[in-house]
Formats: sequence, structure tokens, C-alpha cells
Amino acid sequence: MNEPLAERIRPKNLDDYISQQHLVGKTGALTQHIKRGIIPSLILWGPPGIGKTTLANIIAQESKRPFYTLSAISSGVKDVRDVIQKAKQSGGLFTTKNPILFIDEIHRFSKSQQDSLLGAVEKGWVTLIGATTENPSFEVIPALLSRCQVYILNSFSKTDLEALLQRALNEDELISKKEIEIKETDALLRISGGDARKLLNIFELVVNSEDEPIVINNEMVLSKVQKNTAFYDKTGEQHYDIISAFIKSIRGSDPNAAVYWLARMIEGGEDAKFIARRLLILASEDIGNANPTALILANNTFQAVTTIGFPESRIILSQCAVYLASSPKSNASYEAIGSAIALVKETGDLSVPLALRNAPTKLMKELDYGKEYKYSHNYENNFVAQEFLPKEIENTKLFNPGNNPRENSLREFLKKRWKTKYNY
Repeated sequence: MNEPLAERIRPKNLDDYISQQHLVGKTGALTQHIKRGIIPSLILWGPPGIGKTTLANIIAQESKRPFYTLSAISSGVKDVRDVIQKAKQSGGLFTTKNPILFIDEIHRFSKSQQDSLLGAVEKGWVTLIGATTENPSFEVIPALLSRCQVYILNSFSKTDLEALLQRALNEDELISKKEIEIKETDALLRISGGDARKLLNIFELVVNSEDEPIVINNEMVLSKVQKNTAFYDKTGEQHYDIISAFIKSIRGSDPNAAVYWLARMIEGGEDAKFIARRLLILASEDIGNANPTALILANNTFQAVTTIGFPESRIILSQCAVYLASSPKSNASYEAIGSAIALVKETGDLSVPLALRNAPTKLMKELDYGKEYKYSHNYENNFVAQEFLPKEIENTKLFNPGNNPRENSLREFLKKRWKTKYNY
């Protein structure tokens, strides 16, 4: 039997589906849709090997609908139109049995390919189910996204993955016949990076490489699975480890390390937009007002790589990474919003002071909405001291400027205006 273990024990119904109880449990959203026989167009968003394709198959099977599938990697606009034509012929318009068109890795579809789906989805020729590992807000065109419900699939827990291994031991027609004892699972889980398909493939590899009785522990797994540490798996654990090393190198002001980890990602085939988005976040989180130009450059980098793509994008990403690594650092704004959100959670829905309230109606004016407000531009230096926080938290300090030239300047500006209130 040449079929891999992951295929042999692929769940056939919702009862066999491990995890995602918020979607497929007794009260889950998808369970309710299937019971009613009304399946909306969906985008399933989650990490690789989490069961998106399996779930699409189960939805089609349990709702008794024709099922068509395309891979965004190998399909063009013509393939999309051909499948839509077949789907039109196999189902009626806006019936409960509209065919399901499943598109794996829909984020890889170009705008024109996604545009070619719009009419079929809008007219009810097909119910679209798209699977993606990327944030659909960035990767799916707004017109198509607005016609779909987005469901997030959570990463498997350790318990979920161990349950998969146990299912293989008990239910697979080949594995269940072998004498196998699993003593340790850490190595299996770590190497798989939470990807269920990869976990089962590694497990099968290890089992098939040993004579019975087979005892599986961490040392044995590591000795059997040959890993090239220079290899970059953009859907697995190294994807997260290397982007983490990249970000921490820039935060630590080391441009040498930053471009090294950047090169590792580029050579591994990482998406340029994914790297650029992380640089954009870092420019605000770790540099902020210590160098406000960093955010502008990072945003321009994102726009540029979106337009240009590889191989030229490597130069733009390198310029941005070196600039950010060489910039002064501050997380003052990041800390400020964190403190403010914590304060809101602690103090609840405090009333807006009357002086700051809007007064668009006569009644509101009679109730003194905005009466005591002082218009800053009517005063010297366009400033007048007044309280802008609710009474219960007056004079609370949330923003603490970093110790760098630009934020020291901000500190002096605030001290000059506010005197003791901003006397850090």
C-alpha cells in the first residue's frame, strides 16, 4: 500500500475530526450550517497541516454536494473557468445542493484569478471554500472576501497531536498490526512543528525503519530523522524561529545578523510581503518615535516589494533591515498602549468629562456638554492646561519617552508645557 499514513487515517466525518470544536463541535458554526443544509462561501484560515482540506471534504460529504477542487499553485484562470462550467452543469442555481469549489492555498491566486471567481460565487453557481495559511485580509481581494465568511482554525495542541498518534496506533490497518510503544513524543512534535500531516509522515518513517518490537523515544526519533539545519521550511517550525531571529537581530541593532537571517529566508523562498509586514510592525514597536522615519521607510518597503517581487525585492528588504537595525530604539509607544489597555480593562467604561463631550443638539448644550472646554489654539503656544482623562484616573501617566535624542526632545516639550504633570 503506497498511500501515506496521513491519507489512510484522514477523518471521514465531523465526529472523527480532531480539534476545532468552536467550528465542528455540537454547537459549532459549521456544524449548524451543515445541519441546516445551507453552506455559505468560506475562507478557512489556519497553519499548515491543521485539516483545512479535510474539513472542506467533510463539509461536501455531509451536505451531499458535488465537490470540485483546484490548487492555486498549479491552476490558472482557464482552469477556474473550466471547473465553474462543470459545477454549473452539476447543480442548480441557489439550491441547497450547490456544488462546492475548494481552492487550496487561495492566497496564491493572482487578482485576475480571484476576480474570475466572483461571478460564480455571486450568482450561486458554486459555494467557494478557500484554504489559506496567510491572513485573508491581506491576500484575498476585498470583493471576494466580502462574499465569504472567514473561519479561523487554531493550531493543534499537544493533546490533539498525541491523539492523532494514538489513532494511528489503534485504527490504521498497517500500523495497528505492529508492536509499538510510544514512550516519548517531544521530538516527534517538535520536528513536525504542529503540522499533523508532517507528524504522521515522520511517525510512519520512524516505524518503518525499525524492527519489532518498536520503542519510540526522543533519542530514537532524532537519530532516524535526518534534518539539515540549514534547510528553511517556510511552513514549519523554522519559519517562526528564523523570523524571530531576524526581528531580534534588528531589535538588538545588529545589521550583520539581520541581513544573514534575511538571506536565509530569501533563499528558503519566503514571501517578500510576509517579511515586509514584520518590518513594518517592528518599525513602530521597537523604534517608534526614536526615529519616526523608520515607519515611513518600512511602509514604503512593503509597497515596493508588493509591486516588484523577487529577485529585486531582496535589495529593498536589505536596505530597510539595515536601516532599522541601525536606528535608535524605543518601545515607549508600544508600552504606552499596553498600559492604557490594561487600565481600561481595570477601570471599565469611565464617563467622558463633560468639557470634552460633543454638543450637536440644543439639549446637550443645555446639559453643559463641552461648556468648560478650552480651545487650545486660543492660547499662547497653542496650549492651555486642562484635564483630558476621566476624573477617576486624573494625572495617570501612561507614556514614558525613551532615552534617545528625539524622545528626549519630546520629554522636554511635554515638561515645558505641563510642568509637573509630565515631569518624568
